[in-house]
Amino acid sequence: MAMGSGGPAEPDARLQSPPKPPAIVIGFVGGFIRHDNSVHGAVQLAARLRKEYPSRVYVNVFENRRGDIAREEILHLLDTNHDGKLSAAERQDARIIIYGHSWGGSETVALARSLQSDKIPVLLTIQVDSVAKPGENDSVIPPNVAQAVNFYQPNGLIHGCSHIRAADPSRTQILGNFRFDYNAHPVHCTGYPWYATAFEFSHIEIECDPNVLNKVESLICSKLPAQSTSAQK
Repeated sequence: MAMGSGGPAEPDARLQSPPKPPAIVIGFVGGFIRHDNSVHGAVQLAARLRKEYPSRVYVNVFENRRGDIAREEILHLLDTNHDGKLSAAERQDARIIIYGHSWGGSETVALARSLQSDKIPVLLTIQVDSVAKPGENDSVIPPNVAQAVNFYQPNGLIHGCSHIRAADPSRTQILGNFRFDYNAHPVHCTGYPWYATAFEFSHIEIECDPNVLNKVESLICSKLPAQSTSAQK
């Protein structure tokens, strides 16, 4: 019988499990806003999350008309063995959080619904003054979503959906529909164009409200993996 070299055997790469996908956080901006416009709360929040979670978390912001691109990015990230298709195990490993403001809130639900057709679970959806886009229903949360929350304000020409509900309450927990009144408690917003401050002021106040942004960030962070001290440096 031939003897080995005496050193430890190298593990067979074919027997190793593929790496776990990162936690995925997808944000959607509202209106016709660019995904990198740092005036807006969704973009600012993503920047903070990237800094707080430099590893094991993927964070990206998309225009609300780019839901199909966001979905393709999610499929790519989940396909850890790069065979071009998702296995049941790869779907099960998904840790996805989606948030958005205005039309971005509507696209949040639309993307979750699209992922349902792919049999991919979603940990959490967060809508901030969600405004339904034509052909979309932003008030009914699909059953692949574990938890959902809605922040809204009722004033002005543009105001968000006041009530979301679960398509299947046995599978989706609605954390709440939280109302904010900026007529009573105004928030100072800077950097917005004149037409936004003239016609959409309460609608943008909720987006730049530090109280709302902190609540959204806290909810997202509660679903993300803890970072090591060395990763945070």
